[in-house]
Amino acid sequence: MRPVLAAALLLSGCGATTVVGPPAADRITAAPDIPTIAETEPVASADDAADDPAIWRNRRSPAKSLIVATDKQAGVHVYDLAGKRLSYTPAQRLNNVDLRESGGRITVVASDRADVAQAHVSLFDLDPAAAKLRPLGRFPVGPGEAYGMCLWSRPRDGALFGFVVLKDGRIDQIAIDRSGAAPQVRTVRSMKLASQSEGCVADDRTGLLYVAEEDVGLWRFAADPAASTTATAVARVDGTTLVADAEGLALAPEGRTGGYLVVSSQGDNAYTLYRLPGVTYAGRFRIGGGAVDATSETDGIDLVPGSFGPAYPRGLMVAQDGDNAPATQNFKYVSWAAVRKALRLR
Repeated sequence: MRPVLAAALLLSGCGATTVVGPPAADRITAAPDIPTIAETEPVASADDAADDPAIWRNRRSPAKSLIVATDKQAGVHVYDLAGKRLSYTPAQRLNNVDLRESGGRITVVASDRADVAQAHVSLFDLDPAAAKLRPLGRFPVGPGEAYGMCLWSRPRDGALFGFVVLKDGRIDQIAIDRSGAAPQVRTVRSMKLASQSEGCVADDRTGLLYVAEEDVGLWRFAADPAASTTATAVARVDGTTLVADAEGLALAPEGRTGGYLVVSSQGDNAYTLYRLPGVTYAGRFRIGGGAVDATSETDGIDLVPGSFGPAYPRGLMVAQDGDNAPATQNFKYVSWAAVRKALRLR
């Protein structure tokens, strides 16, 4: 988490970005408060520790869905829908996390920053019955410090890929092969943004990857490893609808190409929505009110549509809370139906 910078940066080869200064309070677009339904037990580590969540929806029994979330100083937690910690797996400096379910197993992948000179990913199997992670190993990606991470499942063959966002803006795409007794991970291509980036999300339907360059805005790449590495600008940090840092990204897919892209507008403790497929501005909101404290300085977010039970009839959103004082950091849960109603989304 960093303060808003006085100027945005230029992405070489992808066009200039308008310079954006620190926002005046009266210029920031209004955002309604969405009440928090639940919160997780705080992480054990102090200071800046909780970072990124990933939601696994139990299709057969939605109330038994699980949230996997990182403590980037100590390991990774598994929580239930009430926010109770069900298990904890020690691991050094895991940052962002994502998961995909395929072939009867749930693969969990986290960016691994234990070696700042050599990026790694750590792989796990999630056992939903025991609500525990089984470590599968650490795998090298490329030089640099691993930061962001997200997964993409290619529709035509189910092949699993990951995108590791390095702290300097490089994005390494990895292929993850689970067909053998042990996972195989190899780097298949690299892309580049000009400055510090972290949040990313890939759309399994459309084969599009979205990445947040923290002080500049959002970019789109084709996710297939055979595609061009050229980035397309889709939204900018403007100090009014999106306030630096642009951090976590999440998708709420609808139909073949529609739905919403959500980004953590960290600089003003809000969340900005863009309507897909065109990435057009659709509104913004904050999380807070009710019996649970509000979120602030959010890093990672995740969002999964579909019923999770009466409290989350149309989907669940989970957001990291950067200031959960007097306790350590944690993660907050909100109803996607409440967001849709507040913003009058069609």
